[in-house]
Amino acid sequence: MCTDKLTNEDIGTFCLSLYHLIHAGLGVADAFALMAQDERDGRAKRRLEQMTECADRGESLARICRQAECFPDYVCALLDVGEQVGRTEQTLEALARHYEGRTRLERRLRGALLYPCALLGVMLAVVVILLIWVLPVFDQVYAQLGSGLTGVAGGLLVLGQTLRRMLPAMCILLVLAGVLLGAVYLNPTVRRRAAALWRRLRGAGGPGGKIEAARVAQALALGMSSGLTDEQAVELALSLAPEHGTVRQRCRRCLAQLEAGQTLAGALRSSELLPGARCRLLDAAVKSGRGEAAMEQIALQMLEEGETALESAVSRIEPALVMVTSALVGAILLTVMLPLAHIMSGIG
Repeated sequence: MCTDKLTNEDIGTFCLSLYHLIHAGLGVADAFALMAQDERDGRAKRRLEQMTECADRGESLARICRQAECFPDYVCALLDVGEQVGRTEQTLEALARHYEGRTRLERRLRGALLYPCALLGVMLAVVVILLIWVLPVFDQVYAQLGSGLTGVAGGLLVLGQTLRRMLPAMCILLVLAGVLLGAVYLNPTVRRRAAALWRRLRGAGGPGGKIEAARVAQALALGMSSGLTDEQAVELALSLAPEHGTVRQRCRRCLAQLEAGQTLAGALRSSELLPGARCRLLDAAVKSGRGEAAMEQIALQMLEEGETALESAVSRIEPALVMVTSALVGAILLTVMLPLAHIMSGIG
């Protein structure tokens, strides 16, 4: 039906709308038909109409979503399990919460990275303007006074002249860099490869590692609330884990320990997927019959910790950029102004 994959926000909205309609007593076909009536986007409307026709033929929700070819495989697999165990509504609600959290995280990541990048660009532009256009003005002033820029200031003047000659090439490079960043932003495959390279360079620590661990906890909570077994929930987390990284290896170790007979909390602790304190909380909750609610709470707490760590890292980057670039601008001006002040005092 469709070759375009839906975004996390689209999937979350779809699952939430379908959950509310089914919860209100509508059948799947009627729910799709009502969603199609309210849809303004032509492509999405046609997709929902096709899904309505499939539902009228009696096909399962998981099969309908799989035939639409715009949903991730794990969404279809989870819906299949939810239908088999009679928990379709709970599965849709869990999927909606999961994708709402991922959408919120993506927005915060974009917001956290956009301002430092813009600030860095402005600061670099100020430095380049000083080197290319401001220093030659001071050089002319020095020439009228019978002197010239020497030492560090002279070296900066030469650097500015070199940059001026290279300005067309620099503009071309900036355009290419913008195109590359746009490709990374718009292409999910390129984004995944860039993220994999970053994880290899940075390892499993830092805010990124905490956010990946939170995603694993979210996947576990999603699977448990949808009626999956512990092994199936960990397999779902494994399917969501990055292709290259420590988290995927830990998921495999956790799955092997579950198959060996360990409890979920014990396997999570020994595989280091979750911190020990949270594993003890999960163990106590499972024994009291509240494992699903505890895992959801753990996932929420870990996600908040990851977002807080990210914001803290960004808050340290911003003043560091301001300090470094301000010091650089000040040093450039001092190398020019101090000799000028010395000449003026001699003339006076």
